[in-house]
This record gives sequence, structure tokens and C-alpha cells, in this order.
Amino acid sequence: MQTNNIVLTGMVLSAMPVGDYDKRVTILTKERGKITAFVRGARRPNSQLVAVANPFCFGEFELYEGRNAYTLSKANVKNYFRELTLDVSSAYFGFYFLEFANYFCQENTEEKEFLKLLYQSLRALESPHFDNNLVKAVYELKAITLAGIAPSMFSCMRCHKTENLNYFSIERSGIFCGNCKKELKTYKISDATRYTMQFVISQSVEKLYTFKLSDEILDELRYIMKKFIEYHIQHKFKSLEIIEQDVYNYKG
Repeated sequence: MQTNNIVLTGMVLSAMPVGDYDKRVTILTKERGKITAFVRGARRPNSQLVAVANPFCFGEFELYEGRNAYTLSKANVKNYFRELTLDVSSAYFGFYFLEFANYFCQENTEEKEFLKLLYQSLRALESPHFDNNLVKAVYELKAITLAGIAPSMFSCMRCHKTENLNYFSIERSGIFCGNCKKELKTYKISDATRYTMQFVISQSVEKLYTFKLSDEILDELRYIMKKFIEYHIQHKFKSLEIIEQDVYNYKG
């Protein structure tokens, strides 16, 4: 191994062609956050790095650390998420998760928890036991929690009481009781939806995908997350336009 070589654990978030035969990839790594690396010859049919330089590829990446950029020299792939990519619908959700991580994660920061969240969420998409829309809502809420912008869900944002918390304010980013919701634009949500959001915000990544929701509660959760992201993030995710086809008729 060369002196300037390092080994990082991560997942390829995106890849794009460079020149005639190369690729430039963005990798979310546990140790250094989001990095960009060049993969020389990755578009040559006989290259050992053809399969490595693609989204969803997870494993250990050996990189040469130059002055201004990384160059990928080899990889020990642990998971390609082939089952996910073979299902068109699930693949769209997966690409959205990658794009979401690409937006929130930064360079030169430890992203162990975000990488773990991304990996576990893609595994959940592969599982026949989970609704993709549930996985999406859970992923979004936990991702913004890790990013430090989760809504306040455990007590009224005005009086700090912990009872009768059924009114959610997108603008104030939190929950209110019936007495304090006056003069605020709020959406009425059920106790079950609030409990679900509290669970996702507070629990470890390993425990996230251990429950199911009724269609009614899932619709509430999806609606809250949709409106919250539209208001607070204000970024157009290209992959989201493909998967978000439903018409929401929820009334607060």
C-alpha cells in the first residue's frame, strides 16, 4: 500500500462519466463524510472497477489521497443491493435516499450514523415486509434528526405540557397542545402519528424498522413529512418527482 493510501468504509451515492473511460464518484464514508473520487478506467469493459463505480455499492474503498482529489484504486465490496436495483419502484426510492444523503452530508465530518441509516433503509426497501412509503417517511425523519433539524415532538412548544399534543405546526417545527394552538396554522394529528415520530426521533438506527402502521397513520405521517421538507428544506430532489405521485387530501 502506498504511503498516501487510505481505506474508508462507505457507499457510492452518485457516479458520472469523465472523459472517455473514467468516472467521478461521490462516496459517503464513515470516517470522512462525503468525498469525491476519480475512478480511472472504470468505463472500460475489462476494468476491475466497473461494478464498483456505481450507486448503491457498499464496502471498503482504498483510495490514493492526492493534494486536491482522491483516486480510487481498489475496493472490497460488501453489498451491491442487486435485489433493490432489480425492482424499478424500490430503486427509485433508493435513488431518492442517496440524493437525500448527498444533500445533507458534508465533507470531513464523521457520518457513521448517517451511513448506517442509509444502509439499513436500503435493506428495508429490499424487504417484502415493509411498505416503501413507510421506509421513506422513517428515513426522512431520522435523516433530518441526524442533521439537527428535527421537529420538537415531546412537549408543547408554548406551555411545555406533555398532554393533549395533537396539533403540529410546520412553520414552528413542532407540536402544540389544544390550548396553545390558537392563532397558529396547525395540522391535527393523531396520538399514534405523534408516538411514531417520537419513536423515530429518539430511537437508535438499528431499532427503526421494527414496526408497521395502518394506512391512515401512514398517510398522516407521509403528509407531515412532505409538508415539513417542502417548507424547511426547499430543495428539489429530482428522484422525488418520480416517486411522489399521490394526491394528498388530508385536512388539518
